[in-house]
This record gives sequence, structure tokens and C-alpha cells, in this order.
Amino acid sequence: MTTTTTSIAAAAGGGGGEDRVLAAAQHIVKSLGNTPKEVREDMLLIFSSFDNRLSNLTSMISDENKAEDDRFEAAEKVILWWETNPEAMRTAVVWEESPNESAEYLSAVDEILSLMEGLSVGSDHELSDRAENAIQIAMSRLEDEFRHILIRNTVPLDSERLYGSIRRVSLSFASSQDGDFVEEFESFGEMDGRFHERGGSLGDDVCVDLIHPDAVVELKEIAYRMIRSGYEKECVQVYSSVRRDALDECLVILGVEKLSIEEVQKIEWKVLDEKMKKWIHAVKIGVRVLLIGERRLSDQIFEGTDETREIYFNETTKGCILQLLNFGEAVAIGRRSPEKLFRILDMYDVLVDVYPDLEQMVSDEFVVAEAKGVLDGLGDAARGTFAEFENAVQGEASKKPMLSGEIHPISRYVMNYVRLLVDYSETLNFLLDTGDDELQSLPNDDLGIESMSPIGRRLLLLINNLESNLGEKSKVYEDGALQCVFMMNNIQYIVQKVKDSELRKLLGDNWVRKRRGQVRQYATGYLRAAWSKALSCLKDEGIGGSTSNASKMALKERFKNFNANFEDLYRTQTAWKVPDAQLREELRISISEKVIPAYRSFMGRFGSQLESGRHAGKYIKYTADDLESYVLDLFEGTPCVLHHLRRKST
Repeated sequence: MTTTTTSIAAAAGGGGGEDRVLAAAQHIVKSLGNTPKEVREDMLLIFSSFDNRLSNLTSMISDENKAEDDRFEAAEKVILWWETNPEAMRTAVVWEESPNESAEYLSAVDEILSLMEGLSVGSDHELSDRAENAIQIAMSRLEDEFRHILIRNTVPLDSERLYGSIRRVSLSFASSQDGDFVEEFESFGEMDGRFHERGGSLGDDVCVDLIHPDAVVELKEIAYRMIRSGYEKECVQVYSSVRRDALDECLVILGVEKLSIEEVQKIEWKVLDEKMKKWIHAVKIGVRVLLIGERRLSDQIFEGTDETREIYFNETTKGCILQLLNFGEAVAIGRRSPEKLFRILDMYDVLVDVYPDLEQMVSDEFVVAEAKGVLDGLGDAARGTFAEFENAVQGEASKKPMLSGEIHPISRYVMNYVRLLVDYSETLNFLLDTGDDELQSLPNDDLGIESMSPIGRRLLLLINNLESNLGEKSKVYEDGALQCVFMMNNIQYIVQKVKDSELRKLLGDNWVRKRRGQVRQYATGYLRAAWSKALSCLKDEGIGGSTSNASKMALKERFKNFNANFEDLYRTQTAWKVPDAQLREELRISISEKVIPAYRSFMGRFGSQLESGRHAGKYIKYTADDLESYVLDLFEGTPCVLHHLRRKST
């Protein structure tokens, strides 16, 4: 105050008189333009008491007050016109399409807000009430406009475009129905046309507008006025409500339904498999497109209000995130069966992939904790389901024999299953922990077990259990030769599956060599079991003499027994099947190398003694070439019979 009066006194004493004094006083009063009106009026009284020449300032203050009142009246009129003319509201064009009217309305709101900020506690109550009433009316309209702009300008989710941007990997695997594990094996066919489709990854360049960009500016302008007016809560409610509904609609488009945990657990496998697949895509799109889009949108509309932006984003996205997590939790705690493992691993992988983004974007600790809990639950489910599969392979006790000694369904099922597991090696190495007990149960046969990865050791143990199970199943065959063919077929199949896939890198070349050695051992066992009796007929012992004086009766009996044995072997072993072409050919060669020289030699030594007699063709029915030709019919899986054959010409 001392400075103010000194300035006026200096102006008066400096010559130039009243004009300079008045000018100085006017300058001081104008500099207080942002202060409440009552303060300016008090200042006028002080000036008047100091120098009565300053009483002329009264008219200046009155003029300013009148101008201020006029601006308020004009602003109030703009706002009240919409309230008092409902017909105008109904016929008016939308906010975004009438920029002049929209700008006028927002300017009116700004004017009244500025006036209210300039009013002091003891201001004119009537004016204050009118201003508050006008703002209340304005906020009601802006709230409606904010809602309508959000709804009108929401961009529908283009799921086809987003699905097209996901790079997929298809892996062959037949998903079985829920039910008995034996039935799953028996119903399994090699490459039966059904596929397990891995989720793939979302392209880095995928970016969508959730709201038309032009509308964002309008929304930002309205949000700024609502927050400035103290209507932040209402703004949050409107924004969150509309955007929550939009996100719910996006989930519907992506095929994600609102289901309780109980409802999910009652869904049959084929339907659940489709829902799990859609969930995997929805999580990728939900986090990488929708949540990132919502984050960007809230940052644009509520720029400069960090705390408010967090509230808006968390309130908007919470329901969408929890709906996705709820399904994941239902799967994680559901019944564990082998066919679910791949989908569970896909769900685990996608959640691992998006979790860092989720944790960075969402500040709601409850939601982040829920996501971590579901992630851990899916990991536990994957571990448990893998263990369930191991136990099922070890304990599968069906005794129904494969009539042709062919590959057992359990071998096909397990090896195709295992080949797919290799694609998840990185995940399974993290999830699986092979304990010391399991290591001790593995064969110590120079396979480098200690240096194997966790998944390598578990798959080695799993295949060992499969082989043991097959060994038990082979015992249902009374024919020792068929036992060998059965084991030979299945071990060869296992070896081929390992050799032709990434399994070879996990199990190593030593494992492949040892299993090939087993196949050769079973082939040797087959030859001994199947052909020893027939070959014994071609030995010299017991025929009563040397080549020249052997008993014709004994020779006839030998040829007769050989023919009967060969025909029986032909009848049974043409029905047996060796699917592997190379193994089938090697077996035939082994038979020919064992049988044909022995038959040719026996014929050479003793055949002439019977050929000159009557009914020679009854005993010497085949030449060596005939036998070699008939051997080529073996192991085709089509039973054949040799009827009324006569010896062909030599």
C-alpha cells in the first residue's frame, strides 16, 4: 500500500497535474483486473480518501463491472438457451458437425468459469448462484455430448485384418475327445487331417484407431472443461462406461464370451479347444492392440492430467482384462488331460509374452497380481498335465493285440505328441524340473544324460516308459516271431520319428544308434523264432544215411514237413504287416539269405532221389526261385494261401 500511495504522490508532484495522477491510478486498478471485484472496490475507496480527484475512478470501475456483467449475461444466455429450448436440442446438428456453435458454447463456459474464479468468498450470492447454475447446466450438456461423441466415433474392431496379421504355425496333432486314455490311443490316426495350430505372433506394425482421430480433439476440449469445473468424477464415469462397453464388444467380436469358471469346466473338449484358441488370439490383440490403443487414447484426451489418466485407463480396461483372466484361471484349475497340454502351453506362452506390457501399462496392483496368478496357474497346469501324460503312458494297460503285429496306436499317439512337444522346448525347459529320482531311473548307457536339457531328459524317460509298455503288450502274442515283429515295427517307428525331427538333437545320435541295434536284435529273434523249424527240415541229421543212400521215406517226410511249415508261414506272415518299406525289404532279404541257400543245397543233395519216383511233385513242390518269389509276398498285411500247388519246372 505504501508503494501505491507513493507512486500516486510522485505522479501528482511531478507536474502535469490531475491527468497524470488519474492515469497512474487507472494503471494500478487495471493491474488488479484478475482480483475479485470487492478488492478493486476497496482499492477505489482508499484512492478516494487519499485524493478526492481520484473519485473519477468510480465511473471506470462501474464501466468495467458493467462490461463484466454483460459478458456473463451473454455467456449465461448461450448456455440457458439450450436448456430452455428442448426443441432446439432435438433438431440441432451433432456437436462435431457444428464447430461454430460448439466453440461458442465452450467459450461461454470459459467465461463463466473465469468469472467464478474471480469471485471471493463474500461475493454477491445471487451472481455466484447464477454462475453455478449455468455451469451445472453446461456440464449436464457437455456430459451428454461427451458420451455421444464417444459412442458415435467408436471404430468397430476389424477382426479379419487383425487375425490376418497374426503369423501362425500349424502342427499336426489329433485332439482326442475327453474319455478313456485307451480309447484316445485307439482312435488316433496318423496325420488324420486335424491340426493343432500354434498361436503365432502379432505383427509389430499393427496399430488401430479406437476413436476416429478428428473426434479426439472435441473430446479433449470437453474433458478439459469438465475437469476444470470440478466434474472430473462424472467425466470418468461417462468415459469409462462407454469405453468399457466398446471393449466388451471387441471381446465379443474376438469370440470371447463371459463365462463363469463352472461353465468353462463343463464345456466338452472340442468346443473348449476352439474357445482356448480364440482366447489366445484375443489376449494378443487385447493387450497389443486394444490396451495399447486405450492407453494412447486416454493420454490424448486427458493430456496434462497424469493421475486422472491412470484412473481413466484402469477403470476402462479392468473389466476386459479380468474377463480374459477369468477364462485362463478356469482352464488352469480344470481337469487335466493330455489333449489339453498344447493349448495350455499356448495360453501360457501368450500370457508370458504380453505380461511385461500389461505390467507396464496397468497401475492397478490387483489386476497385475491377478494376471501373475493366472500365469503361474497355467504353468502349474502345464506341468501337471505333462505328468498326467507320463503316468498315462506308463500305466496304459490295454491288452488288445494288433493282429498283424503292426504299430500300436499308443506308439503313434505318443510319438506324434512328443514331436509337437519339442516345439515348446524353451517353455518346457523352464517349467519342467527333472528330479534326482527321475535321473536315477534313466538308463546309464552313455547317452550323455547329465548334459541333456530338462525336456530332453523327460522325453527320454517318457520314451523309455513307452518302450517298456510296448514290451508288456508284446506278451499278448503267443507266437514269439510275431512278438519280435511287433517290437521291431514299433521301435523302428519310434526311431524314425526321432530321426526325422528335432527330437534327434534332444536325444542324440547315440540313442538313435542303440535303438537301431535293438531293431536288428528283434529281426534276428524273428528269424530264429519263425524259421528255425522250417530250416531244421533241411538238415542232414536223421535221414538215415548219406546223400546217395538216404531213406526215401525220411526224405519224403522232410520235404513234406518243410512244405507244410513254409505254407503255414506264408499263410500267417502275409497277414503280418511291416509298414516301413526299408525294414520290410531287409527282412525279406534276411529270410531269403537264410532259407533259400539251405533249400537249394538240400535239393541239390537229395532232390534227385525223389524226382525219379512216382508223385515226386507231391513232395518237391517248389523250386528255390519259387520260394524266393513267395517271400516277397510276406509282411504286406494281406493274408494269402498256397492252394494245390505243384512243383514248377526247373
